[in-house]
Amino acid sequence: MGMATKLAVSLIGLAVVGTGGWYGGRIAVEHVVHDYILEHPEILPQAMENLQRRQARDQLAEVRQNVETPFPGAVLGNPEGKTTLVEFSDYACGYCRQSLPDVKNLIARNPDLRIVVRELPVIGPQSPAAARMALAAAEQGKYEAFHDAMYAAGQVDEPTIEAVARQVGLDMARAKRIAASPTVDQEIQRNLQIAGKLGFSGTPSWVAGDNLIAGAVGIDQLARALDEARSGAQSGGQDS
Repeated sequence: MGMATKLAVSLIGLAVVGTGGWYGGRIAVEHVVHDYILEHPEILPQAMENLQRRQARDQLAEVRQNVETPFPGAVLGNPEGKTTLVEFSDYACGYCRQSLPDVKNLIARNPDLRIVVRELPVIGPQSPAAARMALAAAEQGKYEAFHDAMYAAGQVDEPTIEAVARQVGLDMARAKRIAASPTVDQEIQRNLQIAGKLGFSGTPSWVAGDNLIAGAVGIDQLARALDEARSGAQSGGQDS
């Protein structure tokens, strides 16, 4: 029997006994909880983890469908994959560039992985222009090529953005028209609103199942989050 379960059993016992009426019972319960936590502080991390999971589910509940529904074409890995990792990214973000090998390794190790990339241009003055061109590349079916080449370029400015777009073979007239379109405006505004709702203020930020993750955390933490997402999906998302 786990410690949390033992505590619950103790509280139930107090409730059944109910000596001293409601107020007396409440005081007794508070003393039991207080003393138990002092004697077993190791339960606190587990309690905090459970609280964070519940808060994450609450934050995601209203926006999950929008979070996991990509701008058409703005997907890495298997577009039909049943396991989804969402990445909020910015081409001016060095940590996003640092995370790219982790993303590639996750894709290689998980044939059923779909990575939904949400453009979140919050870092540099040319971040919005790069995000717009990336979405224009997605509209032409060349998102991954632009995404990888833009990070490989190592800087974000107008000449580089256009050079990368030409390098990956975009129809430039069409790309510039799409980049300036209301559809792309709406997508970027949607991403900013979703990120704010989830408490993300920078990039990279990730969503895997009920896990909200901020920063370049490395492949191991992302892989664990994906494993938890799969387990949650198989068990119907019930608390463990």
